[in-house]
Amino acid sequence: MIYGLIGEKLGHSFSAEIHRRLGSEPYELLELAPEAVGPFLQEGNFRGINVTIPYKQAVIPHLDGISETAREIGAVNTIVRRDGKLYGDNTDATGLILLLRRTGVDPAGKKVLILGTGGTSLTAMYAAKKLVARAVIRVSRSGRGDAVTYEQAAEEHRDAQILINTTPCGMYPQVESCPADPADYPDLEAVADAVYNPLRTNLVLAARKRGIPAEGGLFMLTAQAVRAAEIFRGITYPEGTADRIYRELLREKENIVLTGMPGSGKSTVAAVLQARTGREVKDTDALIEQKAGKAITEIFREDGEKAFRDLESAVIAEVSAKGGQIIATGGGAVLRPENVQALKRNGRLVLLERAAETLVPTDDRPLADTREKMDRLWREREPVYRAAADMTVKLSGTPEEAAAEIESRWKA
Repeated sequence: MIYGLIGEKLGHSFSAEIHRRLGSEPYELLELAPEAVGPFLQEGNFRGINVTIPYKQAVIPHLDGISETAREIGAVNTIVRRDGKLYGDNTDATGLILLLRRTGVDPAGKKVLILGTGGTSLTAMYAAKKLVARAVIRVSRSGRGDAVTYEQAAEEHRDAQILINTTPCGMYPQVESCPADPADYPDLEAVADAVYNPLRTNLVLAARKRGIPAEGGLFMLTAQAVRAAEIFRGITYPEGTADRIYRELLREKENIVLTGMPGSGKSTVAAVLQARTGREVKDTDALIEQKAGKAITEIFREDGEKAFRDLESAVIAEVSAKGGQIIATGGGAVLRPENVQALKRNGRLVLLERAAETLVPTDDRPLADTREKMDRLWREREPVYRAAADMTVKLSGTPEEAAAEIESRWKA
């Protein structure tokens, strides 16, 4: 190994992709059992490595020296070999400070709640104090040490203004979990979540739904990686490097989710986008039929609409867990809030809007097989489509023109 990342479970990691863009190659991911960490550090012939959960504190006794920042935090996430000796640093602090600034809220003079008591929570405490927070409270399930429990936090610290999640709660594959409810904190001004896979955790989505600025951990990951690569290679990257790589990675990882009425052209536009971008297409209606072993009309006739919607939710939860795809949804996919939430965790929702009079009823759409049904559906669903959409594209031209507009706006 020349460069790489060590941790216990690394299936969610984007680090290799970031370091490839930074020129820190080859960069490998190495999962280690706790008892293997010490021998690896003593015997390894790497130039530089990053360290993630749960070894940011465990590596310290094996190092020849650590930076003042790492010493103050009590955790190391970057190790470099110099003249045969190992030196530790903490670049997470740089990443988290920049992530907090990205929310647009200044922590100075504010009460900050830090969820979790692991290595990343120590970094969050350091960052909050560096940014002159008025009070910094750590929260854990047990409430041991200097932490309070989640119940105490919701009762005694309702005036918290900034929430930082440093737990793995909400991280892939346990994407449904959420460490706290922003509604418990009426004075909340910003949320920062160190989790970056999915791109937006339920915590981030819940905060944004309430109009609270909230950011996932992808920018933090990118910014700390830039600083780590500088330490590895002894160079300085141009200003704006972290922002550029973050935007590239976000576009690459985000799903393009097509929503809209039955017959609006989602499958057709998805096929054109696939040809333009090379992304894989997942058509949820086709996947439902595959899962059920029968056509959608048969599901409706034999099992009823609820059975269809339950299958649809299961399919959406499965396909939306992965990024970098084009997802063509059924006409009623956004009717269930849990579907919208699942799709937004890794995707941006694009409403394909076609004039109602041009939507053609067909026999294979049980809820839209007559003009009357189609018109009624549009009246009922239009506000739901608009509320869920991150982008609206009016379909007045060809599918190629619609796909070109989506691609152009996606890159903007």
